Formats: sequence, C-alpha cells, structure tokens
Amino acid sequence: MTEYTTVSIPKDLAERVEETIEGTSFQSTSDLVRFLLRSIVIQHQKRGELTEAEFEEITDQLRDLGYLQ
Repeated sequence: MTEYTTVSIPKDLAERVEETIEGTSFQSTSDLVRFLLRSIVIQHQKRGELTEAEFEEITDQLRDLGYLQ
C-alpha cells in the first residue's frame, strides 16, 4: 500500500491550479503536483544529475505555474 504525505501550497495558488487543470486529464491539484515532481525526479535519475540549464528550465516552469516566486 502506498503511503502519502501532505504538501501545503497557498490557497490562491491552489485556485489558479484548479482553473489551469480544467479540461485536462488532471483530476486534482495533487495529480498535477505528482506529475511535475515525477517528471523532475525521472529526469534526474536518467542523467545522474541535472545540468544547470535543466535546473533553470524546471525552475522557470514551476515559477510560471506559480509554485515559485
């Protein structure tokens, strides 16, 4: 059985995410966050480490989604 943990995000961000995922295959904010984190981890595992450019690209994407300021 898979165990879970809770990640907190600001309510205004959660509302923006809910609007963003409307009409997509993501059923919830949690689905999107799991997808994003899984993608980052998979990239890291494939290469052993992220290049600075890859890290910046991921950071930019997370900032665009409102996860980073």
